Amino acid sequence: MNTESEKSNGASKLHNIRHSLAHLLAMAVLEKDLGAKLGIGPVIDNGFYYDFQFSEGYTPTPEDLKGFQKAMKKMIGRGLAFEGRAVSADEAKKMFAIQPYKTELINEFAAEGKNLTLYTTGDFTDLCKGGHIETTKEIDTDAFAITHTAGAYWRGDEKNPMLTRIYGLAFETGADLDAYLKQMEEAKKRDHRKLGKELELFTIIDEIGAGLPLFYPKGALLRKNIEGFVGDLQRARGYQDIWIPHITKGTLYEISGHLSKYDAMYTPMKIDENDYYLKPMNCPHFMMLYRTLPHSYRQLPVRYTSTTTNYRYEKSGELSGLTRVRSLTQDDCHVFARPDQIEAEIDLMLGMIKEVYAAFGLDDFYVRISLRDSKNKEKYIGSDEVWSTAENALRTIVKKTGWKYEEAEDEAAFYGPKLDFMFKDAIGRQWQLSTIQLDFNLPERFELDYVNEANEKARPVVIHRAILGSTERFMGIMIEHFAGNFPLWLSPVQVKILPISEKFSEYAEKVRTELVGAGMRVELDDSNESLGKRIRVAKTEKVPLILVLGEKEAEAGTVTVEMRGAEKGETHTLADFIKHTLGDIEKKAIW
Repeated sequence: MNTESEKSNGASKLHNIRHSLAHLLAMAVLEKDLGAKLGIGPVIDNGFYYDFQFSEGYTPTPEDLKGFQKAMKKMIGRGLAFEGRAVSADEAKKMFAIQPYKTELINEFAAEGKNLTLYTTGDFTDLCKGGHIETTKEIDTDAFAITHTAGAYWRGDEKNPMLTRIYGLAFETGADLDAYLKQMEEAKKRDHRKLGKELELFTIIDEIGAGLPLFYPKGALLRKNIEGFVGDLQRARGYQDIWIPHITKGTLYEISGHLSKYDAMYTPMKIDENDYYLKPMNCPHFMMLYRTLPHSYRQLPVRYTSTTTNYRYEKSGELSGLTRVRSLTQDDCHVFARPDQIEAEIDLMLGMIKEVYAAFGLDDFYVRISLRDSKNKEKYIGSDEVWSTAENALRTIVKKTGWKYEEAEDEAAFYGPKLDFMFKDAIGRQWQLSTIQLDFNLPERFELDYVNEANEKARPVVIHRAILGSTERFMGIMIEHFAGNFPLWLSPVQVKILPISEKFSEYAEKVRTELVGAGMRVELDDSNESLGKRIRVAKTEKVPLILVLGEKEAEAGTVTVEMRGAEKGETHTLADFIKHTLGDIEKKAIW
């Protein structure tokens, strides 16, 4: 396993390659359109992009993109160096006098007292804070590709001009790029939006609204299975269910700090002369509920949990199936604990996270310790001392687990640092799923207390926790992880019964009754379609177990079982089939 420094160095080199390629893309664009206005060109997870305003509203064609890539490869062959230097705001404004978007950034950075740096490559200079390779010789010409364009408002604001965003993929080697392209090809086959429609799991209806999914019976059953599994584990560990409303006075978010720090809330509605909001998160409700009752140190920890839907304003261009929605259901939990209980409570959560994800076949993960942005502390509530205490507590706990971890600045919630669990799915993509957040600040803002051993009021610590993150997003990820081939315990329909003809419908109904009585989810298809067609339909629906019943089975009291993925069926007594199937369901087997 790589050391933290080795991983950091590798990530830094790839980041610098991608950042450098963004500059080369700008150079290639300016070769074609000298009058193009430059936006920004940041690094992203799989490469980079750069925003441009082309002359006279021009939009580049696929052939132009190929031309940009070809021009960039020629630049790489020249071994161009990247040289940076610090400049004053006045000098930078002179350099970019004909670039309005760069000028806007320069004025903004200067007003904030930020240092300004320019990087020059060949005869091209860009406003940039750095992070580059030394020369283009370090770039593998087979390891990047200019892929596509999209519209993007300047600074993400719909009131601003629409720019053309050009995307590029970039890796250290050509083999890495090829592997990524194969992964993306597989991802297309697994797209949860496509499978969600084919398997009748969910839909999004324009008349209801973008980002507001509706679930068909099978999808509703799937989410019920997922949420029920987590709920059972929670109750066994002493978590108590609560329920909270979906709207609230704005006063609640003034106390919590969300009104000034959180930008995804919907416009308020007027009720009885008060501003009411759709809740975008649950934390403040939990705080108020705790505050209404007296608490002794003997009663702590108090473990409140609620699976409830929140509503967040996500920009329409960022919405995607179930993975980015405007209505999201969270398996939210808040533990109110004494400071000496922090480690034990987080240990309890860590064990549950590991058990939950093992049931979904996800065992490749690491923990990200998400810290505040040390350069912009205005984004957060609470003192430096409180933040340092919380961050150090999480570091200590994670190190004791022996799990892989890394630290990341500017990933904390505005009220406290957190642990984010980063899992790899079946095709190697990384997803942030569970989260644990340690919070000393909201208890202070809500004036929460308990009576300690000395009969004095003391402040509890709050630990925020979500196992799934959100049900909708988790479902989208699981649909793709399993390619719709859900494990038996999770599948909305576990067994499909197909009598060969209507002569065996009575026996098929007897089998169905026994399976349902044993607790299985069963469908009986005795339609007039041919057996071959009904088998094809069942396989298209990705049902784990298909039972074919004819004269031999009816006479012997057996079932012929076609297991998903198996080459041929097997015949078992009905009793043995029930016993083995229930065993697989109970142990949550993943075939």
